[in-house]
Amino acid sequence: MSSVLEAKKRNEFQRSAKTELRESGNFPAVVYGKEVESESVFVNEGDFFKVIKEVGRNGVISLAVDGKQHNVILHDYQQDPIKNYIVHADFLAVDLSSEMTSNVRVDLEGEAAGAKEGGVVQQPLFELSVTAKVSEFPESVAVDVSNLNIGDSLSISDIRNSQPFTINHEDDEVIVSVLAPRVEEASEETNQEASEAETETEAKAEQE
Repeated sequence: MSSVLEAKKRNEFQRSAKTELRESGNFPAVVYGKEVESESVFVNEGDFFKVIKEVGRNGVISLAVDGKQHNVILHDYQQDPIKNYIVHADFLAVDLSSEMTSNVRVDLEGEAAGAKEGGVVQQPLFELSVTAKVSEFPESVAVDVSNLNIGDSLSISDIRNSQPFTINHEDDEVIVSVLAPRVEEASEETNQEASEAETETEAKAEQE
């Protein structure tokens, strides 16, 4: 079920109007889609963050523009890099039965067995491109790593069939792996350096 976000039509576009919006806790946005005429609106920032927290970055929002409801997703937004307030947002009107493709984060669950033995967990893929119905689009993909020992890895092929959506990656792409401890490697390098230093010292002593 989508969360409702109130929006109002925006009719003034001067710089002073934008400043006034900002000062009143709102920001400008636009809503558009195949069967929706592009419309400039403004949204309360506090309400916006509350709804995004409820539905997630790719979740469906019921955008109420002066009482008229639109099922939308947050297509894009710009955020001030210093003050972190929302500068502008784009809401895309969608058909809940249609499919969409977007990136979702990968959440590792559990502690790898190999990590308990000193292994190092490496995660090459932090996001996955997936395709799913708009109404069923996931916020993230959970990957259980608890059974991974040192030297083990999980690839796309290991999780593809257990997901109710399409993963747009090759089967052999590695999501996460557990590497052998780096302490041994560092120790070997230290011993090698010590050996080279000792050899150099002996050589100098012979020359003297």
